[in-house]
Amino acid sequence: MFYSVATRPARSFQRSYPPVVSNGALEKFLNDTFSSLSDAGAAKAATVEDLEKSYTLQLDVPGLAKEQLEIGIEADVVRVASKAEAPRSVKAAWRFPVEIDAANSSAKLENGVLTLTLGKKVPVSNVTQLAIQ
Repeated sequence: MFYSVATRPARSFQRSYPPVVSNGALEKFLNDTFSSLSDAGAAKAATVEDLEKSYTLQLDVPGLAKEQLEIGIEADVVRVASKAEAPRSVKAAWRFPVEIDAANSSAKLENGVLTLTLGKKVPVSNVTQLAIQ
């Protein structure tokens, strides 16, 4: 089957639009929004490595001391956030396919790189057998 482009006669519309009034509010909103997104994106730039018994998560947090960071582990979610008095704001969270074992996890901050070694929790089966009467 053969298809050809259908041409239509050009139509000339003379429309005049009123000039756009700019008070800078839109530009300020966009600049504030995109600058905050770029800061948050930098905080979430992390590498995650899946090992046999653990995950290794590395996160760049330059300019922050270990006292200025909070790390929370809740089931399969790991959260990293900076405290209010920190010189820069960091707030990020990751969800993993299995629950994290907080007892077998550790954190290390070296040269502005936060390295989390997150132990995988071994799933425990709660299956009980019922006797047939």
